Amino acid sequence: MNTAKISGSPVRGLTAATIGFFFGSAAISLFGPSATKLNEVMDLSPSMMGLLVAIPTLSGSLLRIPFGASVDENGGRKSFLLLMILSVIGLAGLSILLGTHYPSNMQGTYWLILVFGCLSGCGVATFSVGAGQSSYWFPKNKQGFALGIFGGLGTLGAGVFAIVLPLLLHSVGFVSAYYIWTAFMIAGTILYFIISCNAYHFQFRKQGYSEEASKAMAIEAGQELFPAGNMKQSLLLSARIPETWILVIAYFVTFGGFMALTAWLPTYWQKAHGLSVTQAGLFTSVYACLAALLRIPGGNLADKIGGLKVSLFAISLLGTVAAVMAFSSNLAVSGLCTLIIAVAFGLNNAAIMKLVPVYVSKSVGGASGWVGGLGAFGGFVIPPVLGKVVDTMGATGYYRGFLIFSLFSVIVMLILYFGLVVRNKNK
Repeated sequence: MNTAKISGSPVRGLTAATIGFFFGSAAISLFGPSATKLNEVMDLSPSMMGLLVAIPTLSGSLLRIPFGASVDENGGRKSFLLLMILSVIGLAGLSILLGTHYPSNMQGTYWLILVFGCLSGCGVATFSVGAGQSSYWFPKNKQGFALGIFGGLGTLGAGVFAIVLPLLLHSVGFVSAYYIWTAFMIAGTILYFIISCNAYHFQFRKQGYSEEASKAMAIEAGQELFPAGNMKQSLLLSARIPETWILVIAYFVTFGGFMALTAWLPTYWQKAHGLSVTQAGLFTSVYACLAALLRIPGGNLADKIGGLKVSLFAISLLGTVAAVMAFSSNLAVSGLCTLIIAVAFGLNNAAIMKLVPVYVSKSVGGASGWVGGLGAFGGFVIPPVLGKVVDTMGATGYYRGFLIFSLFSVIVMLILYFGLVVRNKNK
């Protein structure tokens, strides 16, 4: 007699992952706005400032690789909770440090701030865990839509927080804002703990059923995708598949690009077009929200016509519009180009995550880790490159820097065409 019990549903699993990632990505949002405050009392060098702002993104990006792969081993819930708890510890540590040392006793605390920053960045790594979880919950013909909702609504925090945080800092002050943000993260962690659940196969396995029995019962319950091994095996298996690295490159340009421009655009709008800090923040927020929300229809479109077609269109759109923006000093034209770039980012980010379970179906977690982790690493790499263009060319560099995205687009188009279209046609 079958006594197996299952809980949850695809909708519940997707909701939990989306909410968890929304809160997880919030953990590092205070670092950018607060860096100036810290610099005022710590007299940091430009390189120290750069490391301070980037360290949570760096740890959050690289941790996506092993934690994404861990989904194939434990279903994701345990990994997700661990990352959120570490993020809470990081924020709580920063809150206590600032509460006891800021502003007059901050000398010698820089390296401790970096450690807490690394821990705070763990929340960002929930992306690859949630992507793997969501993929296992849904059938292949609905994964684009599901991953679009997960990535779109989860990433929406970047735009929302760009508006909320300056207001919070202004109304309650620098130190109090960290305590409030810590409480916010604790609430998100508890909420995820209450509503989250792994896909059916992992639930059956936890109840002691064999791999074969768990898979058979999960298929009966509606699950289509299954892992081929543990975390190490998942990473190794996905790393041996060329398509994994093609998707990494494409995601590096558009998700890394999304993160890079979210950090770079406030400076661009102020320096290139003379906008105020508030206006630059508002423009950036509109861009970030649009790029995030476009992942939802982008995922749906990828389900209908194929992720590869959507990706090729989005990359070509990005390359064309970035070239126009590189030579535009008109505010209206640049504003419109930024919105179109957001559309291209949103569509391609959705399409690439749809393609992960298509091309790497036996190690979705491992592939999600590689794609999500190394792709997000672009958010750490691209801003210094844009800054270097400005250092070399002066004020004109704020415009010409966008040619980097045109160059990246050409490279990605060639790789997608020869690596996926031609290669699979010849199989």
